[in-house]
Amino acid sequence: MEPASEDGPAPSGPARSPWVEPGDHAGWLTGVEGLREEAAGVARRALAHRRLPPAPRLASTVAHLGSAVGGWWLTARGTARSRAVLAARVRRAFERLGPTYVKLAQIVSAGEGIFPAELVAEMRKCRDQVPPVAFGAIRGVVEAELGASLSETFRSFDAQPLAAASIAQVHAAELRDGTPVVVKVQRPGIEGRVQRDVAMMAWLAERLVGRIPVAALANPPGLVEVFAETIVEELDFRLEAAHMLEVAGVLAAMGQDQLVVPRPHRELVTRRVLVMERLFGLPWGDGQVLRQAGVDPEAALRVALVSLLEGAMVAGVFHGDLHGGNLVVLRDGRVGLLDFGITGRLGPAERRALVRLLLAVTTNDVAGQVEALQTLGALPADRTTAEVIAALGLDRPPLDPLTVSVEELVAEVRQVVSALLGLGARLPKALVLFVKDLVFLDGALAAMAPDLDVLAEVVGLVRYFQTRHGAQLAADLGMDPAAPVPVDLAGVAASFGAPGATSGLTVAELNARRREVRTRLEAWRSGGGRGDAAERS
Repeated sequence: MEPASEDGPAPSGPARSPWVEPGDHAGWLTGVEGLREEAAGVARRALAHRRLPPAPRLASTVAHLGSAVGGWWLTARGTARSRAVLAARVRRAFERLGPTYVKLAQIVSAGEGIFPAELVAEMRKCRDQVPPVAFGAIRGVVEAELGASLSETFRSFDAQPLAAASIAQVHAAELRDGTPVVVKVQRPGIEGRVQRDVAMMAWLAERLVGRIPVAALANPPGLVEVFAETIVEELDFRLEAAHMLEVAGVLAAMGQDQLVVPRPHRELVTRRVLVMERLFGLPWGDGQVLRQAGVDPEAALRVALVSLLEGAMVAGVFHGDLHGGNLVVLRDGRVGLLDFGITGRLGPAERRALVRLLLAVTTNDVAGQVEALQTLGALPADRTTAEVIAALGLDRPPLDPLTVSVEELVAEVRQVVSALLGLGARLPKALVLFVKDLVFLDGALAAMAPDLDVLAEVVGLVRYFQTRHGAQLAADLGMDPAAPVPVDLAGVAASFGAPGATSGLTVAELNARRREVRTRLEAWRSGGGRGDAAERS
């Protein structure tokens, strides 16, 4: 959430990144594991099974969400704009329900490709649009947390926030020595409200199971659990600062010097206040603006993608909330990574399974993909690989969505969904943040690098990882590090929804295919599911 400025002086302090802090850690840093366990305990208590939810919150939640869904049911259900109307009504209900639901909306807004497009588009309107807290209350929090007046700590402190979001808001300031910083300040009273809202969400999620069949795939209780764990950790800014130090250390170990982590001022970090280095640069996402500034958008995207993959596959630690507000491109082309409230973590077995999964995708090893997903918990471990492959129809050639009728495509999707439900498939917690980050970067390609050849990029990434991390990854997989990885471009293209494309596939071409598929599906839905628009005319 910490924004960068397009203009402004170069930040004082270290010009290089990544960096590693000296060994004389601040007191709060030595107890990070204890802080993490404390946060986990708070989440567990909020999620604890209960017969009744918090009564006052139940009434307001039912009122707002019930009104949203009921109004849609009466006025728009079954119409061509049914999903868009429902998404808009749910978004407005979330805004009325307050900061916790706004935070949930922000997470959904980064899930393009995971959640319905209409819902993602609506939830994007919730990003950093929360009314700010009055400056007097912010001053009170900062002074109480730091134990000194603003004037004793800062030369200047802007009363108008740079951004106001669900958990906190950030203000530009200067330290007494003139160093430009941003100050992240937690909203007063937010901690208790988050705990009550999580308890409410957990109660509702339990009651969705078995009532909405397709919801079983998303595993509502599991998603609420992930949300609870991440949002509760976000309430302790000492953990966020520790995440910044940890990710910076990972980047340093990888030799990755093109990604910048802002430096927290360790003596000015408390549970509710975080003072950190301010980065100045260009906003993420607009390729034309970056090119006009002399920055290569493709290179910036590659830096973000490689750092995500290296963190997850090699170290098991990665930034867990990539979106346009958390990335900035510095004038020298480096990428600044902001807001470490959500950090993804993979245990050793999960990390190795993720490596196997990604390798199996690039080599079109269907059995390897299934086995990796079983290890990750997405597919049941008590079924044989062959049984899962047969149930999901993975032993058949992939369909090209542009060469079959909409009825055939819909039937195929329904068959797969039915098979997944029958298998007891779930969206595992370990994959939620990683997939969401990948989906965000995939969406950024259209605006930043439409001419990028995605198949050539996959080949380049495989070669990069084999060169830089081949020994470790080969050891993880029990492979010969000198053996080349046989990339199956047809299989990779099929995973992108473009079977048969092997000689090249640009981002623009891929997105044109996706738009055509969406258009055909929308026409089919608006016609009551009776066939392709062309066939009905």
